[in-house]
Amino acid sequence: MNWVKRLKEKWSIRSTWQFVIVMVVFALTGTTVLIIKRPVVAYFSPDGEQNVWFSVAYYILILPMYNVILLFYGFVLGQFNFFWKYEKKIFKRFRRKHNDVST
Repeated sequence: MNWVKRLKEKWSIRSTWQFVIVMVVFALTGTTVLIIKRPVVAYFSPDGEQNVWFSVAYYILILPMYNVILLFYGFVLGQFNFFWKYEKKIFKRFRRKHNDVST
């Protein structure tokens, strides 16, 4: 359970109950994305084969969709502020890497 303690410290989570809710939000978000993926794959590739272009498009679209769903579940389960801070931190990392590459 050392990993739980480290995550609670890293994420500044106050209680074990809040940690459980945060993990449930991540689980619900991942499950929802998987449920949404199945009909999308069926629509774009009726034979079920995922070609390279589908994979590229999926990953370009999945990031914004995942983030919106994460914020939605965070809101529903009362952890919107935590996930909003989490999202801002993730986007700062993307911007920093993008700026490093372009210079």
